[in-house]
Amino acid sequence: MAERSFPGFTLRSGATREGSRYTALVASHPDDGSFPSYFAVYENRSFRSEEDAAAAAEKALALVVGVEEDGTPAFAEGETGFDDDRAADE
Repeated sequence: MAERSFPGFTLRSGATREGSRYTALVASHPDDGSFPSYFAVYENRSFRSEEDAAAAAEKALALVVGVEEDGTPAFAEGETGFDDDRAADE
């Protein structure tokens, strides 16, 4: 699990099991101690192993450019985190 701090929030990467597959997620923990929010990343993909999902979540966390007032992670415009999308654009 990776962690990054932003003004008012700490974001942590992780993975969760959904049925027989895993989903990558970013958890947004407010500095005021209130309840965290969880955001699925790469929603149109699932992973066969928890390690792969956790690695994808860590990659997504590295791509976060900021955090909105409600704790939602913000990404650069058009950023999907998928390397295969970039190959199609080139």
